[in-house]
Amino acid sequence: MLPSVTAPGPHPAHTGLRQLLDLLAEGATAEALAGPAAEARAAGAGPDELAALAEATETALRIRRTLSQHRRREAQLTALFDTASDLAALRDLDSVLRAIVHRSKLLLGTDVTYLSLNDDEAGDTYMRVTDGAVAPAFQQVRLGMGEGLGGLVAQTARPYATGDYQADTRFHHTTAIDSAVHDEGLRAILGVPLRVGTRVIGVLYAADRTPRTFTPDEVALLSSLADHAAIAIDGARLLEETRAALDDLNSASRTIQAHSEAMRRAEQAHDQLTDLVLRGGDATGVAAQIADILDAGILIHDADGAELARTGTEPLPPPARAVAASRASGRAVPLDGTWVCAVLAGPELLGSIALTGRPALADADRLLFERAGVVTALLLLLRRSVAETEDRVRGELLNDLLATSGDPDSLAARARRLGIGLSHPHGVFVAHSETAPRHRLLAAAARSAHAHRGLAGIHHEQVVLLLPTRTPGTTAHALAAELGQAADAPVTVGAAGPTTGPAGLPDTHTEARQCLSALRALGRTGQGGALADLGFVGLLLGDPAGVSGYVRNTLGPLLGYDAERGTDLTGTLDAYFAQNASLTRTKDVLHVHVNTVVQRLDRIGRLLGADWNTPARALELQLALRLHRLAGTW
Repeated sequence: MLPSVTAPGPHPAHTGLRQLLDLLAEGATAEALAGPAAEARAAGAGPDELAALAEATETALRIRRTLSQHRRREAQLTALFDTASDLAALRDLDSVLRAIVHRSKLLLGTDVTYLSLNDDEAGDTYMRVTDGAVAPAFQQVRLGMGEGLGGLVAQTARPYATGDYQADTRFHHTTAIDSAVHDEGLRAILGVPLRVGTRVIGVLYAADRTPRTFTPDEVALLSSLADHAAIAIDGARLLEETRAALDDLNSASRTIQAHSEAMRRAEQAHDQLTDLVLRGGDATGVAAQIADILDAGILIHDADGAELARTGTEPLPPPARAVAASRASGRAVPLDGTWVCAVLAGPELLGSIALTGRPALADADRLLFERAGVVTALLLLLRRSVAETEDRVRGELLNDLLATSGDPDSLAARARRLGIGLSHPHGVFVAHSETAPRHRLLAAAARSAHAHRGLAGIHHEQVVLLLPTRTPGTTAHALAAELGQAADAPVTVGAAGPTTGPAGLPDTHTEARQCLSALRALGRTGQGGALADLGFVGLLLGDPAGVSGYVRNTLGPLLGYDAERGTDLTGTLDAYFAQNASLTRTKDVLHVHVNTVVQRLDRIGRLLGADWNTPARALELQLALRLHRLAGTW
């Protein structure tokens, strides 16, 4: 009988190899990969088998390390792809930055990650996002350029790492930074720059609360994530700039549209006003149209401040300061709630427009108001051209009527064509002002003549009016007040008449001039009247040549003596008569001795004749003295 043979068991080396492959497939740890060799050794495997198994274990460990590196790189690439996806969406910059910081913490396996941004205005860097930080002081710390690890990274644009920050002397330590790092308990810190082109905008950090050394792969990974963060920040900035640019563009578009609408409205109003003027509209019609367009009160004044038209407001004199400012700037200007626009033809001031009831005038309406000023200038130019033509024709007719020659029938026919009926009683009025310019007085006289269906012009260098009236004295009194108000100065008016037909007008004009002379001689400046209103003194003063002759004939010897000797016998005689021939009162008035008065009266008697004190002669002397005193020396 043959002996029994036991079948050989599995070879220990083969079993260990199979176990290693299974462990690699399962992703076992390095300690687990050492298990098959230990089991074979315990089972009594031979040296050759143990050597083969040891070699296989080393190979398995290398494979495991390679697989781990691949998995880690896969995770890093996944993180980078996820970050790129977040950047593409860019829904919220803070969310993207928090995601980057959190992924950095997971991939590098650190306790804390955080991100700081540069503050160009303050010249430092501040904490923007943290993950894993617990100390409030750390989350709010600011680093100056060059201070601490982060400040050095921001300043040099290079990555820096330390295994133990507090003990590392490469960095500029400050109390604030060291205190914040200590509060957070950080030891190892890695910081990489966030760059946009060559410009550093911040720093991305990874930190541990225990000492460690950061590998080049970890520095590269954190730098890649920092680049993504920089792209996110710059993309958000560009997006914000784009949005701001779009907002500005939309605002500009709305402004252009509003301006275009304002220009269209202004042009339409300009066309309406121009059409109104060219169709013969007057100042009142233009003012009403402007007031309707702008929903405000309107006043129009000429260059002399006379009101030409008013609608929707109370009378208001044109403010000289505002008119001057508008004239200088060429724009409408506000003053105490009223807008004023100078009406100009080139540099010439034609008048002004005032707008009331709208203190806050929008730019569009201000432009429209200024356009109205241009149209008003056209109106005033046309008005002045027509007025100048009419005034020239009327002035020529007035000169011909006051001249001593001319065909009465022809003159009457010319007057009728101008609406002047000389068959009705008319008066002649001569106006004079010491202070008002003659052109202003003439303009006021022309307006008055138009209002009363008369004539006005310059004759013999004086302003003369021909007006229908039966009471020249009363009319002259009212005319002096009217012209004085219009010219803003006292105006004296001498009147004569009434007369009917052209034939008597030259003599009537002469009498009116004499009346004006009498009024001025009597000191009645700013008044009006006729010679009949002045009494016999007026009749005398109305003829200056006759008055001067009368005074010379009556007081000539006395005046001559005073002129040659430097005495005042004329004044003594005047005082003597004024005191009712009383020597005592006369010497008191003259402040001389009574004998001096007697001696002077003796001298007066020798010069004027012995009868100087008779009633008839005394009356003549008193009249001559009064005329001399009123009219001055002729």
